[in-house]
Amino acid sequence: MGIFDSLKSMAESTIRREATKAVTGVVNSAVNSVGKGKNRSEKFAFSSLPKNLAELQTLPEISMDTPFKTVALALLALCQFEQSSDATYEMLNFLKGPENVSPYEKQFIKERLTDKFYIPFSYFLGATPDNGYTPSAPLTIEVFENPYSFDNENWATLWVKSGGADNMRSVKLRKKPSTGQWFLNDIQCLSEIRVPAEKDPWA
Repeated sequence: MGIFDSLKSMAESTIRREATKAVTGVVNSAVNSVGKGKNRSEKFAFSSLPKNLAELQTLPEISMDTPFKTVALALLALCQFEQSSDATYEMLNFLKGPENVSPYEKQFIKERLTDKFYIPFSYFLGATPDNGYTPSAPLTIEVFENPYSFDNENWATLWVKSGGADNMRSVKLRKKPSTGQWFLNDIQCLSEIRVPAEKDPWA
């Protein structure tokens, strides 16, 4: 092989090597960027459950300047359903902003939670079927986003994990641009979960 052929071969080898490095760098950068700010979660801790709207409004999360806060407040409100459905609806009305809980939504919530008041409690850390869905203290909930949570402008779909289900459940929210607040739109997290151990004949 002549010197020119050798130089040509070396040059081609270098070009291939550098091209491979460049492609690898671009791919790694893309992989690392996927999900940044798109798979995060936020935790909220509460010392007690609000019994009514007045108590809910004392919480710092009531600013609702992020959809994560609104989801956490909605689950607090749902936990009050066994004690007072009216108080729950009043809190949810506030969290829905310009809209109110519709008769259909009220019936839906009633059907899902009657005799299953433990469902909203199951979304707090430490709540499992074995302990009757009793959350750890302080009451802590983690709210998740995914890469598709904010696909549509002024809309968000966030996720919460139940101690009695394998898959996370969603809550849909809508932003009011004039105030920057995120309001509750659709509660999609009240599906069936595993029953508490004390109610399970097969436990």
